[in-house]
Amino acid sequence: MTVSGSFTMDSRQFERGLRRWVGRLSTESKRAAARTGTRVQNEARRRAPVDTGRLRSSIVTRSEDRGRTYDVTVGTNVNYAEHVEYGTAPHRIYPRTKQALYWPGAAHPVAYVDHPGTAAHPFLAPAIAMAETFLREELARAGRRVR
Repeated sequence: MTVSGSFTMDSRQFERGLRRWVGRLSTESKRAAARTGTRVQNEARRRAPVDTGRLRSSIVTRSEDRGRTYDVTVGTNVNYAEHVEYGTAPHRIYPRTKQALYWPGAAHPVAYVDHPGTAAHPFLAPAIAMAETFLREELARAGRRVR
């Protein structure tokens, strides 16, 4: 006596399901990258020194979907952000539109002022350094949603 069985598998149905799953995984990974960018932006804003609030409010996230890659950029466009992030060396300040510098309380106008430089107050680099941790957390959440 022989016992046997057979079955037929339609691999197209399996492949369609696999493509849907990979598509959901790709969508979730892009969402995770975007959420990571937002978390880095929030961390940079939290770390940014505040005088007027202009620097803090100028920190933004830009995302670009390039098909298989997803670019996330966090940054600012204020002209002094680099000086805040890295500090400045001692330097001279000269007048731009006048022949001398003068301010209330100065004894007399001067041709230049020796500036002692400013200390660095990194706000963006430490936030970007946390991106890998943020991305791992976001991808873990995405993986739980895709299952």
